[in-house]
Amino acid sequence: MNIFEVKTDQKQYLSLLLLGDEQEDMIDRYLGRGTMYALEDGGSVKAVCVVTDEGDGTLELKNLAVAPDCQRRGYGRRLVEFLCDIYRGRYARLLAGTGDSPLTIPFYEACGFRRSHVVPNFFTDHYDHPIFEGGVQLVDMIYLSRPL
Repeated sequence: MNIFEVKTDQKQYLSLLLLGDEQEDMIDRYLGRGTMYALEDGGSVKAVCVVTDEGDGTLELKNLAVAPDCQRRGYGRRLVEFLCDIYRGRYARLLAGTGDSPLTIPFYEACGFRRSHVVPNFFTDHYDHPIFEGGVQLVDMIYLSRPL
């Protein structure tokens, strides 16, 4: 398993990025100002993530996506741990924003995140179509925080 920074041609992983954030113009808002990492295993990329510096000691995980046929194998958790390891001491906390989904909230909590705050109506205000995950329409952005 190898994790590396993707410095050029980040859009080659657009199909993966769209799993974590299904509207391309929303991805474009942070991709250019973020740092992207890819996890490769067995000769192919299995997962990607993008983090941004939000100031005041806060690093935000804007996108975390694992290929559907590779989920539940620890790749997402490995990327989170990698981020914590390399940014510890440089940032105070890692934030992750997600919908109030029965699929993602438990994952982040299992990775050591705790609920921080809510941005009401984020998904309904910023996306051009309703977004559903695990049979639930995403409305509010739920932020979770993990100390670094």
